[in-house]
Order: sequence, then C-alpha cells, then structure tokens
Amino acid sequence: MNKNDTLRNSVKKAAGCYFKFNKPKRDLKKYIPVSGKVLDEKDLCNLIDASLDMWLTTGRFNDEFEKSFAKFLGVKYALTTNSGSSANLLALSALTSYKLGKKQIKKGDEVITVASGFPTTINPIIQLGLVPVFVDCKLETCNIDENKIEEAITKKTKAIFVAHTLGNPFNLDKILKLCKKYNLWLIEDSCDALGALYKKQKVGTVGHIGTFSFYPAHHITMGEGGAVVTNDSLLYRIIMSFRDWGRDCWCKPGKDNSCGKRFSMQCGKLPFGYDHKYTYSHIGYNLKITDFQAAVGLSQLKKLPKFLQKRTQNAKYLMQKLKDLKNYFIFPKIEKGTEPSWFGLLLTVKQNNKFTKQQLVEYLEQNGVGTRQLFAGNILRQPMMTENNVPLKIGKSPLLMSNKLTEKEYKKLPNTEYIMNNTFWVGVFPELGKKEMDKISELFHKFIKGHIK
Repeated sequence: MNKNDTLRNSVKKAAGCYFKFNKPKRDLKKYIPVSGKVLDEKDLCNLIDASLDMWLTTGRFNDEFEKSFAKFLGVKYALTTNSGSSANLLALSALTSYKLGKKQIKKGDEVITVASGFPTTINPIIQLGLVPVFVDCKLETCNIDENKIEEAITKKTKAIFVAHTLGNPFNLDKILKLCKKYNLWLIEDSCDALGALYKKQKVGTVGHIGTFSFYPAHHITMGEGGAVVTNDSLLYRIIMSFRDWGRDCWCKPGKDNSCGKRFSMQCGKLPFGYDHKYTYSHIGYNLKITDFQAAVGLSQLKKLPKFLQKRTQNAKYLMQKLKDLKNYFIFPKIEKGTEPSWFGLLLTVKQNNKFTKQQLVEYLEQNGVGTRQLFAGNILRQPMMTENNVPLKIGKSPLLMSNKLTEKEYKKLPNTEYIMNNTFWVGVFPELGKKEMDKISELFHKFIKGHIK
C-alpha cells in the first residue's frame, strides 16, 4: 500500500468514527415519519472517498453504480440522472427522437396516463407538446384501470406512461398486450417501486424504458438523483444524448474518441470530419449527477436487499394488525404474479357517515404519526392545470382545455375523485419496526372506536 492509499484510508476511517459519534437520531416516540433516508458510516466513507478524487462530475463511482444498478435490475443499460423527475423527462424526450423513424413521438401525439399521481409523470407530456390522455384508476390499487385503456386509444396514441403506485405494480399483463396490439411505447415510472417484481422480473425493466428516483424518501438515496434504464441499445444512446447536452458523442466525461471515428463522420450539414465530440443530435439538457452522489448511491445499493425486506415486513405486519378494520378501509390489492416493494402503506376510507379521511389524518398527525396524500390527488384540479391552458383528453372524450374543465368533466374520473378525497398513506420505511407499526395500529383502532358507536 502506497502513502496515498494509507492517507486515504486514514481519512475514511476518521470519517467513519465521526459518523458513529455524531449519527443523527430520530425520536420515533414523538413522531413516526412516512419516509426518510437510512444512512450509515459506509455511506459517508464512500462520499469522502469520492471527494478525495476531486473529480467533481461523473467518474469512477458513477460508472460502478450504473453497472451495479443494471445488474441488480437485470437490465442491459442504466443511466444516472439528477432526479427521478429528470429521469421521466429523459425517458419521454428520448421517444421524440428522429432516430426512431416511424416510432418517433411528435407534437400533438397522445400519451395515456393517470391524474392521481406525482406531477412529474405528467409534466414531460405537457412540456414536450404532447397531449395527456387521462384514464381512471382502480380503488383497490390506485393504479391505472387497465380495462379502460383501450377505449381511450386513438390513431394519435403513441405511448402509455404510468407509475407503479407506491411500489404496488400495475397490471402489466394486460397493458403489455395493449402495447403490442397498438404498437405503443411503455414507460414504467418506477420511482416508488424499486425492487418490486412482475413474474420475478424487476419492474422498470418490463416496458421499453423504466425510471427511478434516489431522493431521500425513496428506497435508496444519493440525496438528489435518479436513473433511466432500458434493454434497447438505440434508446440507451438517445437517452444519453438528451442527458448530456444533446450531443451525438457517447464518450464518458474526460474520455475521447471511444468510437475511433471522432474526425471521420458526416453529421447534419457540418463539414466532413467535424469533431464528433462537439456534434449535437438533439435539443438536450445537462442532467448528470456528481460522483459524490454516485458514491453514496453505490453504498446504499449494497444495503437495498435488507431495506426491501424491512419494508415488506413492516407493510405485511401493519396490514395484519389493521385487518379487523376492513369494514372501514380499502386495503391495497396485489395483482397476480407481482410482488410489491412498498414505498408506503396506502389506505382508502370506505364511504361512511361516521368519519372522513381529513379527520383521521389530522388525528394521526396530532398523535405523532406522519401521513401523506396520494400526491396530487386529482391533478386536473391542481393550480398547475386550472391556471394554464393545457390541451388534454379524459378517456375517450374530445380534446379539452385544462382551464375550462367543469365538474362534469372531473366526474368522468370517479375513482380518481374518490382517491383525492379518501386516500392517504403511512410509512413503512426501514428505520421503522414493530414498535412503530403497533403505535400506528393502536391509533387507528382508538380513532375508529371513538367514532363508531
């Protein structure tokens, strides 16, 4: 071992000791959050290790993370990006590339999605000049109702872009059949579903493109961060282009002439041999991460199996503790052949005249249990839609403008409306255990007992 390695190891060892001595502690007796990052000294040591390289942009840790992440998922290609939201933007942007020929999605084309989700599944559709077509959800899963998709498909429909809600996979069997029948792209937003399975295959790898998030609330974290995955080599190159300024070159940062043809290509109307490193094929972005983030992600990835096991244990245990309240709640249904990777436990209040979701949520929060809505509820009612003139369709309806929607239009998505008013979720992330699940269960039972007489 040389002197540099000795010094590096000394710094990492000191950082590990510092973390153990100063590890942040959460008081779960006072408040049980819905989510949170679970870090240890190994994460900090990797972060310090990356900082000592002083490389700053994507480097050796990012290369290793992309390889390891692809291997974990069982997919050919994985590309990191600075957030799950950017991953969604890159995934859909890639499908607008002229390099796809007849499969290219163009402005005015339609993309089927849902209104009861996170905004950044829907935002890229609007930002790229496409038309979102909203299909209703199923109450028992809060996933897209696959039985209502086909009637919403037209000659302009080019893709289905939906999320596996809170880690519970949607019905991929039927959706894949529709994609094949109508020659549609499928983007799986798996930002909340890392590790979930469909017929033993990881979600995000079943469709054409999958997206993931590594925000602190998610299954693993690198602070801000995300990834796009695919098995298609052409899509991989296109996604990389959009991520890296839109350039045609696929060399890694700090590398040159990987293709061996840097000065012997004819691109666009540029002079023959114009430097391929400065040739741009798409109107892209710069959405890379730093090697610091990748270093933390790489350390987190090694702990992912244990994280997933703990989330599954917590969700199963809590559902078992609450099963006697089935008259008051709709519990998540699991599609045949799937295994969820719970981001949180989703609960929907059944119609009753004794209590409301709002009352229950306020009671839980006041007594130290964190809650969250199912993100935007019905995004068509959000200011981002009501204050903007967004062209859209609801099911098989004609083209509508978002700021002109009436109550009649909203009611075309009855389950989405019901979810907005009656659905919420509580945490099952790895830092929690039986003690916290027992407290959550106890509060549910106390509340119900106090309202049902």
